[in-house]
Formats: sequence, structure tokens, C-alpha cells
Amino acid sequence: MPASVVMTSPPQGPRPNVVRRFFETLELIKFSHSVFALPFALSAMLVAAHGIPSFHTLFWILWCLVSARTAAMAFNRWADWDYDAFNPRTKRRSQLGTRQLTMVLCLLGLSAFLFGSSQLNFLTLLLCPLACILILGYSLTKRFTAYSHAILGLALAAAPMGAWVATTGNLHSLLPWLLAAAVWYWVFGFDLIYATQDVEFDRQARLHSFPARYGVPAALRLARTLHLFTWLILLAFGWLAMLSLPYWLAMIATFIALIVEHFLCLSGDLKRINVAFFEMNALVGLVLVLGVATSLYFPNLHLDRSLFRVQGGVFTTISSHLANTPSY
Repeated sequence: MPASVVMTSPPQGPRPNVVRRFFETLELIKFSHSVFALPFALSAMLVAAHGIPSFHTLFWILWCLVSARTAAMAFNRWADWDYDAFNPRTKRRSQLGTRQLTMVLCLLGLSAFLFGSSQLNFLTLLLCPLACILILGYSLTKRFTAYSHAILGLALAAAPMGAWVATTGNLHSLLPWLLAAAVWYWVFGFDLIYATQDVEFDRQARLHSFPARYGVPAALRLARTLHLFTWLILLAFGWLAMLSLPYWLAMIATFIALIVEHFLCLSGDLKRINVAFFEMNALVGLVLVLGVATSLYFPNLHLDRSLFRVQGGVFTTISSHLANTPSY
């Protein structure tokens, strides 16, 4: 910890009961943020299986997602403990548990992730060490590069690829790579937005981040570009996967959510940035997985089956059908 960051030790609260301690532990590792990677992994699984896979596959995919994310966030808390304790925005985290607890959770998560990978197929087990390097290594990158946000994107991009491998046993298709690329750009972008809250502290603590190095306006411009690419890649994914009308409606909703997210960031207000970061991105993930699931459930529901259609260059509405209906 640099000498420039000097504060009194954060106060310790009263000893919590078991239930309160459980929920505080979930808050410590930001369990609610599972909504970011989970929908993309489930979307990959559904497309790979052309529906819902076996209960065995579904269970162990969810097991691996939860355990890997627990390990990653617990290690992040352990690695950043001193910084978080003195950052005005994050200092409450030190009151939710101990540094020893975060390492215990990390080791338990890694063990559970390794065991879950062994229950799926050989390739998931083979790729498990690489996934561990990605999800743990991110927490150290802010010490030496302003592009730690991109590394976080790579770590979360492993989720849809892992779900695809767990379902099919291979990565021969272009689809998981496209979905992983979308996650990479998406997470890279929203983490840039999130990091704008800590610019002054990062500079004071000599931590590297893109907003601290290049400024908030540059970070928000890059985030907008990354999210545009995210949306375009998701369009390509839906086209190659031959998904039906519900997916394309979901893409419209996704575009609107991303627009709202960046509009909220313009004010610089902390509360609005938190809404942009969590609620809008949670909505993107939810809309995506619902669009994929509904498309697979209704595979024949396409635009040319709707009440409004284009035929021979003439836009025909339901009225044309009614006009040709005989009277009784």
C-alpha cells in the first residue's frame, strides 16, 4: 500500500448471527454479480444442446459457474484487501468478513470447480487450469496495466465457451467464439464505466486503470465503441445460430438497454453509474437468455410468419387477409 494512502483502520461492527453472516459473505464476494456471466453461459448451453441438455450436464455447468465465480471474487477480495479497506467506496467490504475467510472461500471454490469440471468431460477438465489462471490472474493486473478491464472481459468470456465445451465436448463451431467475443467486449466496456468511480483513489494509490490513465471521457468513449461491437457480434451470433423472431426482439431490447446505460453515465452521478453498471447490464443478460430460450422453443416463429410481412416488395398488413376472406 503506497504511503500516500493513509487512513485509520475501518471500524468493526457488531458480531453478526449465522444468517446475517451468510448474507454478508454473499455480499462480500458480490454473489449478485453472477447475473453477468450466467446468462451468456446458459445461452451457449441452450444453443449447443438445441434446447435443455441432460440434468447431469445442466447441474454441473451451474456448479462450475458458481464455484469458479466464487473463487474468482474471493481471490479478488483477498488480493485487494488493503486497497478496499481504504477506498471510500469499498471500505465496508472489510466489515463483512476477514481476509482469511476470502482465501478459504477461494480454495473451496477452486476445489469445487476442479471437481465439477471432472464430472463433465475430458476437455472441460483439461481446460480447467487455464480457466483458473484467467479468473484469478485478473485481480493482479491492475498493479501493472491500465487494461485490466480487458483481462476481466477475457475471464468472463470463458463462461460461454466452458458451457459449450461442457455440452458438446468440443469448440469446433464458430458460435461459442462469437458469444465469447461479445462477452469480452461487453464486460470490457461496462468495467470501464464502473472504474470511473475510483479514478482519484486509483491515482492516489498508484493503481492502474484506463480511466485513471486516460481520463473519464476517453473511458466512456471506448465503452460506447465496445458495446456497439458487442451488439453487432450478438447479431452475427443470432444469424449464424438461425435463431427465430424472439431473439431479434431481444436484440432490440438489448440495444435500448445499452443506450440507456450510456445515457445514465453522462451525469457522472455515482448512483446513476451504479444503476447503469448493475441494473442495465443485468437486463442485457436476462433479455439475451430469454431471447435464446424462446427462439429455441419456437424455432419456426420468424418475421415472415408474423401479421406484417413483406412480399414482392409490397408491405401487406392483416387487412389484406381480411379483404380476401369471404363474407357469410
